[in-house]
Amino acid sequence: MNAVVLAVLVMLILSAARVHVVLSLVIGAFVGGLAAGLPLADITDPATQEVITKGVITHFQSGLAGGAKIALSYAMLGAFAMAIAHSGLPYQLAGMVVRKMGGNASRDQIPSSVNGLKWGLIGALLLMSIMSQNIIPIHIAFIPMVVPPLLLVFNRMQIDRRLLACVLTFGLVTTYMFLPYGFGAIFLNQILLANIQKAGMNVQGVNVMEAMAIPAAGMLVGLLLAFVHYRKPRHYTNNQVDLSSEQAAANAPKISTYRSVVAVVAIVASFVVQLVYDDALLLGAMIGFGVFMATGVVRRREVDAVFDSGLRMMAMIGFIMIAAQGFAEVMQATGQIKPLVDTSANLFAGNKSMAALVMLAVGLLVTMGIGSSFSTLPIIASIYVPLCASMGFSPLATVAIIGTAGALGDAGSPASDSTLGPTSGLNVDGQHDHIYDSVIPTFIHYNLPLMAAGWVAAMVL
Repeated sequence: MNAVVLAVLVMLILSAARVHVVLSLVIGAFVGGLAAGLPLADITDPATQEVITKGVITHFQSGLAGGAKIALSYAMLGAFAMAIAHSGLPYQLAGMVVRKMGGNASRDQIPSSVNGLKWGLIGALLLMSIMSQNIIPIHIAFIPMVVPPLLLVFNRMQIDRRLLACVLTFGLVTTYMFLPYGFGAIFLNQILLANIQKAGMNVQGVNVMEAMAIPAAGMLVGLLLAFVHYRKPRHYTNNQVDLSSEQAAANAPKISTYRSVVAVVAIVASFVVQLVYDDALLLGAMIGFGVFMATGVVRRREVDAVFDSGLRMMAMIGFIMIAAQGFAEVMQATGQIKPLVDTSANLFAGNKSMAALVMLAVGLLVTMGIGSSFSTLPIIASIYVPLCASMGFSPLATVAIIGTAGALGDAGSPASDSTLGPTSGLNVDGQHDHIYDSVIPTFIHYNLPLMAAGWVAAMVL
């Protein structure tokens, strides 16, 4: 069996068996490297002590350096997110809504006069999930802060939480795969375009938003279908957890105008830096965090605690990014990517339509296994770029294929932040099953339309 295929299969099987993603990537890389005939450690010339053949360990460690920049950006974003939370700003939406509802936890139905809040709340959650990827780059951190106090409100409105999961996931995924700001700058510029360029295809001048526009439209179709599918009322029990969360939000003191203004200034400063400078997510997050420190919202004695909390929140994502880069480096070193590409090209027999469909399906399987589209791209780019070139796909179509293949499976993976995040907020009262209410709904409504849209993009671009 081809060493690259074996490595990916081992990684997928281990991930499906609930082995940690980082460990699965490491084991898969070592299995693939050893299967290709690479030594475990470097082989040196006894006379000169020069390295004759690099081992799997060396290749893997060399690849780790490529993920350090991304991991550091994630760590700084985590610290920035915790500083925003420390200011109290994310809690205000929940408090305002609960107070508008009167804070009366005894009613089972909302008054007809505030029925308009239903679409306002759904729209607000969608907007927050979109902004969490760029303008306020705190990723899924806002969900456990904002959603639990609103569950009792959702219960009274009889909103199907599967719809809310789909709304949140849409904002988390579609934003980074289409808009090159914030997390999108990492996904589209630092990972997608950078890995395609590294694999040998010139993508200078390629408009990444143009390439991903059709796939993003597929996600929008999935969201609209979710509104239709989950339009009927769904009944939930008003648990004590719901009552307590709502009461806490209703009684929460309003934060000072000063802290709110500082939070807004920090967010604007971070976003402006990202607009002015390319790949400046790390710098933007640092400046935003610095604003909180300089103004005293995050006091000097609180800096370590806030920063450490942010690091812990984003550390796992960073480690996955680093491990994925090591995996990709070992796959390159096996020398078996080209034989795999040649065999695949012969199998497709020049059929671009079938080639695009198979590449998208493989991307879906890989991302479903490891739960991270950010980690998938370095793995598949080195394989897909030569294949796309040999099949005659344009650089724009290649970007669309690989970008879509990477994003496929992020919605609908049990191990993805895009499904774990919504579940963390919607299931605090035990009435939202992760698999049946987050994973399966998002898989159906996003992966199927996204695969169709990605295939169309490959054919027309």
